[in-house]
Amino acid sequence: MRETHSITVEKVLPYSAEKIWRTLTSCERIAKWLMPNDFAPAVGHRFNFRTSPMGDWDGVVHCEVLACNPPKLLRYSWKGGADSNPAYGSRLDTTVTWTLTPAEGGTHVRMVHDGFVLPGNKFAYDAMNPGWGRVLDSVARVTAEG
Repeated sequence: MRETHSITVEKVLPYSAEKIWRTLTSCERIAKWLMPNDFAPAVGHRFNFRTSPMGDWDGVVHCEVLACNPPKLLRYSWKGGADSNPAYGSRLDTTVTWTLTPAEGGTHVRMVHDGFVLPGNKFAYDAMNPGWGRVLDSVARVTAEG
């Protein structure tokens, strides 16, 4: 049976939503906490994340901005991989949603990466699950830099 799973990470960061939003939506800043990209915060904008190729996968994550409500909500598709890669690099057709909410001491940041189909995306899910927690720490670090 095929099951769909999501990864959720959340943390209160000691910064304003506007400051965190800049970290999440500036292509230069995104490159510091995730991957090189050509992101722009506009619904319908198609962009790519680029990383090292793996097997038959070219290392490109194809994305499109699906929702953009500054400084509260950002959602984009996350597609990539290759059908011939049964493990890392298996084909993904997922969605990433960032939600910023005022909280005591700063802003509550919640990221949900949704749509992993198991068992096919199990390797990617298992690798990305702890990885997104480290990414959120990197978002905090880049936000602290200014």
